[in-house]
Amino acid sequence: MNENIREVQSLKTITTVVYALQAVSFFIGLSFVAAVIVNYIKKSEVEGTWLESHFLWQIRTFWFSVLWSIIGFVFVFVLVGYLVLLADGIWVIYRIVKGWMKLSEGKEMYAD
Repeated sequence: MNENIREVQSLKTITTVVYALQAVSFFIGLSFVAAVIVNYIKKSEVEGTWLESHFLWQIRTFWFSVLWSIIGFVFVFVLVGYLVLLADGIWVIYRIVKGWMKLSEGKEMYAD
């Protein structure tokens, strides 16, 4: 039992690190890529736990942000792209904050 608690706590720490890497990505862009790499490396370890929902949330945040960033960069020349990039940045901040708060409360992401 104690070993299981320690394992979940360790995985919770990794999940926290991923949220931190995502947050730091606004200053060091490659940390966003590092975060999703950690997600994929550790994904099998969180399967079946409440932390799996956080990994799914983090991975989706990354890939949808990549999609919206590409769309934003494509349309920068008509100035609409800047709005798309701004919206993407705000959306990523929202996802990081909401996820980190749920994690600190010990709750799943999609339980609501």
